[in-house]
Amino acid sequence: MAYADVEKTDNGFLVNLEDWNEDLAKEIATLEDIAELSDRHMDLINYLRDQYINNQGVQPNERKMVKAMSAEWDEKISTKELYALFPMQPSKQAARIAGLPETKRKGGY
Repeated sequence: MAYADVEKTDNGFLVNLEDWNEDLAKEIATLEDIAELSDRHMDLINYLRDQYINNQGVQPNERKMVKAMSAEWDEKISTKELYALFPMQPSKQAARIAGLPETKRKGGY
């Protein structure tokens, strides 16, 4: 199913988590000016989906993403690396591409 055919919010977030698949993620990423989803992009997207689906709707903030991806990639990273992958705010842009609901979190820890 194409992105144009799925139900979305006014901000482009999927309404139904079940509509998501990797092809749809690639299409959304292209619309977000991310030409290609690398393994690192997918690591973060899959981490966010896992946290949301298997951890009672948790949507980690960027600090937690840095910690998780540092462990996943076995190197110390900073928020800068996440912004290199998702320049329009990793916690929102990656979540949109991951097919997750829009978070209403306003900063903080």
